[in-house]
Amino acid sequence: MASTTREKFVSFINNRWLVFVAAMWIQSCAGIGYLFGSISPVIKSSLNYNQKELSRLGVAKDLGDSVGFIAGTLSEILPLWAALLVGAVQNLIGYGWVWLIVTGRAPILPLWAMCVLIFVGNNGETYFNTGALVSGVQNFPKSRGPVVGILKGFAGLGGAIISQIYTMIHSSNPASLILMVAVTPAVVVVCLMFFIRPVGGHKQIRPTDGASFTFIYGVCLLLAAYLMSVMLIQDLVVVSHNVITVFTIVLFVILVVPILVPIMTSFFTETNEPDDTIEEPLVPKREDQEPGLQTPDLILSEVEDEKPKDVDLLPASERHKRIAHLQAQLMQAAAEGAVRVNRRRGPHRGEDFTLTQALVKADFWLIFFSLLLGSGSGLTVIDNLGQMSQSLGYDNTHVLVSMISIWNFLGRIGGGYFSELVVRDYAYPRPVAMAVAQLIMSVGHIFFAYGWPGAMYIGTLLIGLGYGAHWAIVPATASELFGLKKFGALYNFLTLANPAGSLVFSGMIASSIYDREAERQAHGSVFDPDDALRCNGSICFFLTSLIMSGFCIIACMLSMILVRRTKSVYTHLYGKTRT
Repeated sequence: MASTTREKFVSFINNRWLVFVAAMWIQSCAGIGYLFGSISPVIKSSLNYNQKELSRLGVAKDLGDSVGFIAGTLSEILPLWAALLVGAVQNLIGYGWVWLIVTGRAPILPLWAMCVLIFVGNNGETYFNTGALVSGVQNFPKSRGPVVGILKGFAGLGGAIISQIYTMIHSSNPASLILMVAVTPAVVVVCLMFFIRPVGGHKQIRPTDGASFTFIYGVCLLLAAYLMSVMLIQDLVVVSHNVITVFTIVLFVILVVPILVPIMTSFFTETNEPDDTIEEPLVPKREDQEPGLQTPDLILSEVEDEKPKDVDLLPASERHKRIAHLQAQLMQAAAEGAVRVNRRRGPHRGEDFTLTQALVKADFWLIFFSLLLGSGSGLTVIDNLGQMSQSLGYDNTHVLVSMISIWNFLGRIGGGYFSELVVRDYAYPRPVAMAVAQLIMSVGHIFFAYGWPGAMYIGTLLIGLGYGAHWAIVPATASELFGLKKFGALYNFLTLANPAGSLVFSGMIASSIYDREAERQAHGSVFDPDDALRCNGSICFFLTSLIMSGFCIIACMLSMILVRRTKSVYTHLYGKTRT
């Protein structure tokens, strides 16, 4: 009996669902960058910055969140727990020092030094994201869409969760939110970092996995609905501190509920029997390879080059027959020494690429620039949400920041789920879901531009959903087109699109237009030079939002070009599921 209990406990510790749940908890406090809209007003007022100076801090924050080369490299050299610890230390030092400066406990530093601190603090996120995603896609190689969507979704929800904890603390000092941003992620990561690791998840496939994903999706939807309800109640009705405390306790209970999945699969089901698990290969079997036919890699490469272009458009049975016939011819010719077997010039789509090999591929740059235009425009809204809401007369920016975090979360969950349906049910390229998300964002920017009644609520809904969907779809797409072997490096390079977009859209376009309009309004009124410039009315972000809308349409076009180019890849990867 004791030995059985010990075996079940060991099974629990090495359960890929436990790793997944621990990664969800880390990600739930990793999205600290999305709180910049809440902490930027106190930084701006305490240090007397104008909007352009504040936007530079926002760009530094976005650079920190996206420059993940070091995180990607360390995740391949060090154990994942060590990489996570480096991220926790960076987060604590960077934001902790900012808090000391804002509260007057440390001397004020020049703007460039503040940018460095924000960069260092937010760069900790790249370690959290890399550790969670690398362990996730390695442990769940056949469920990349749902896993990436859920993990990135919790990162998007982090702003709303920390905001709710901040509301419960009921601090009279708005700078205390910066302290929470510094301390909370570091504490959570140190407590959970040893759970984040590959555990041979491809050997733990179980028939109950579908039900487990359904359960976690249900928890995610409950969490989003609950947070949205709590935020609206606290915004519309005056509630006591005791009620807010109860709301926060219930929030923690919902966050803990997913641990039931690894507990049930380890302690309450007979999972140690050989027949209960199914091992699936980390690299999907190619659709053009018949059962029992062991075709050398070089022959497979030759098939890619020699097959007619229209073969991928044939029905599955005919396509398999034609490709099998071509394989047989090539193998026979190779045996007779009469075939020119290509020495590979590099991997084909769907195989493992290094970053250097991916950088010379048009598909990779289509993903990058589509992400730059789409997510960059969304990040511009997130970084300037405090000023956008103030310019339209909304006082409680914390609620809007929390709401866009919730929609961001649902966008990531929904993006992962629906893009998975597209590829599994129709073997259609995943980037089509990204094109849809970018169209949704284009409409959201129009609402912000015209400032109609309720525009902030509708705009945060559409921008949050569309922006969030990018971060579920892009990592899964990159892993499908360029493989899992160097996924950390590939993913962290693609995330550079975020700060690049923020640098141009927020740091140059939005801030310049805002300050110009604020100066124009200041000339027509009594203005104290010691006060920070402030713009009022929809005019403040009208032109910026229209430009962002146009960029989203261009991003949609790039995504559709990628869809056209990668149809054959998704037919190979998922055609069998469809038939």
